[in-house]
Amino acid sequence: MRPASDLVEPGLLSSGLQLPGAHGEFSVPAPLGVVGAAGKVPRMAAVLFDFSGTLFRIESTESWLRAVLADSEATLAEPELIRAAKELEAVGALPGGALPSGPVPDDVAPRWGIRDQSSELHRSAYTGVSRQVTLPDPELHDRLYDRHMAPAAWRPYPDTAEVLGALRERGVAVGVVSNIGWDLRPVFREHGLDPYIDAYVLSYEHGIQKPDPRLFSTACDALGADPRDTLMVGDDRRADGGAAALGCGVHFVDHLPVTERPDGLRPVLDLVG
Repeated sequence: MRPASDLVEPGLLSSGLQLPGAHGEFSVPAPLGVVGAAGKVPRMAAVLFDFSGTLFRIESTESWLRAVLADSEATLAEPELIRAAKELEAVGALPGGALPSGPVPDDVAPRWGIRDQSSELHRSAYTGVSRQVTLPDPELHDRLYDRHMAPAAWRPYPDTAEVLGALRERGVAVGVVSNIGWDLRPVFREHGLDPYIDAYVLSYEHGIQKPDPRLFSTACDALGADPRDTLMVGDDRRADGGAAALGCGVHFVDHLPVTERPDGLRPVLDLVG
């Protein structure tokens, strides 16, 4: 969900520049690009979007912890709450938040790299890293995990509705392709964005995760779109860049707090033609 490398800067692939070398499990060839001959932008039939860090952003770790404590009988003094929030962030306990700042525990490591392939793996991996942090009630780790799936824990970026609505008006098919361990459809419904989405392709429902090209292929098939006429928009150079293996154009946005990225999706409207 988050940028895994500085392989390219945002927008380079969508400008037709080459992606240098292979990175990770899958070889990602130089994309066909989105800009055609004489600088003309061909019309794209479909756009695929990542979820976390692209269309939506998860709440802060502190807000996450406060919400769970408010719904439980457990309490933490303010200094202890701040300490616990910082420790949870450091270990990467919040899905969609910061990645672990150090190695994950040995008993979690075998599951961490494949955590998005099933709901069981996802919960086990994230509660596993969360349990490195001492909380007043051990059950809070599962409650924290449950909280991150609540629509109230997510905010769309300021231009998400505008861009999705404009694509619908242009007749461009839209899909969401996410590495995730739970059903995010209620988040879109709660925020009024579900009518703009034609297909959801979620890693845990297929047992594979990005950058595996099969996940992007499944999305293109669901939309009836040729990959060469499809643009993938995401924030993770490695995971979302896997769409280039099919010939999709790829455009990157920055994984930033909602208040710091007011219009990061708007360039997509120029790229689709």
